Amino acid sequence: MSTEGHRVHAMDDPCEAGTEVYARALREGRVRDTDAESAPCLIDAGLLHPVVEDPSWLEPAPPATALHRLLRAIKDRVAEERRREERLVTAFEPLLRIAERQTAPTSGSPLAITVLSNKDRINIAITEAMAGASQELLCIQPHTNYYDQRGPHVVAFERDQSLLDRGARIRTLYPHTLRHAPMAIARYENLRGDVEARTLDEVTDRLVLIDRSVAFIPASRDLTTALEIRHPALIAFCATTFDRLWHLATPMYPETVQLPVVDGVTPRQRAIARLLVLGHTDTTIADRLGMNVRTARVHIAKLASILGSESRAQLGYLIGQSGILEQEGSAQ
Repeated sequence: MSTEGHRVHAMDDPCEAGTEVYARALREGRVRDTDAESAPCLIDAGLLHPVVEDPSWLEPAPPATALHRLLRAIKDRVAEERRREERLVTAFEPLLRIAERQTAPTSGSPLAITVLSNKDRINIAITEAMAGASQELLCIQPHTNYYDQRGPHVVAFERDQSLLDRGARIRTLYPHTLRHAPMAIARYENLRGDVEARTLDEVTDRLVLIDRSVAFIPASRDLTTALEIRHPALIAFCATTFDRLWHLATPMYPETVQLPVVDGVTPRQRAIARLLVLGHTDTTIADRLGMNVRTARVHIAKLASILGSESRAQLGYLIGQSGILEQEGSAQ
């Protein structure tokens, strides 16, 4: 019997082909066994069965009988799932009590540090924390890939606007490489309220700090794990770090301050030069400055051209001799 093209499904989820053959069998009293080849589920579910006198014919079971049998099977499965649920609750009850004794805060406050194990859970936790916020949101966004994922970006925009609507403010730090990123610029052009953004050569890993009472930081390189932090000392450390970086940063929005170009060397190229002198690889430089490796190598090639370098080792020497890193400090 050929079942090619037949959708595999549960017996209580009739397919279109099976329903048509069963309806014809009810109208005509029986169908040929070849007519049911396209829907073997009819025989498996007991909706059709061979005629005793001639097995090449199939006759239908009464619909009421078939329906009662299928519903009964569903009820049995539901009852078994409920029994399984009860067994799980019974098995985990003593384990939950142990966990509560081990992790319960002594002061009645929430856990100081919570591990969040996937991106959905991280976004839910941030959204829940922001729902109760009323003062400010401080963020550090080091990479462009955050803006390449439309789903999380849209969710973040909606909750940010809701926070602004409650009279709070938003301050965000980016690397200089994001000063002209379309998604970053569009975000601030569309948000309504007290929002500011600034940039630096380098920023820390991602940080979300809400009302200076709860913070979220990455716990894995691929951003699939995060820490939710509520410990006062750690929160104070995050806030102080942000404030100091903020005062060193260059305004990006709503006021845009142009970064200076000195002797044909851009601020981005000076940042790369500084990391080259420290001996970092192209990959490390790209990661720390929030750009892809190809872009980093293009800037390194431009630096080599400007300084007349013919090798990587010579480039490091010429950077030190050129004085462009000293000019970086005087230009700011």
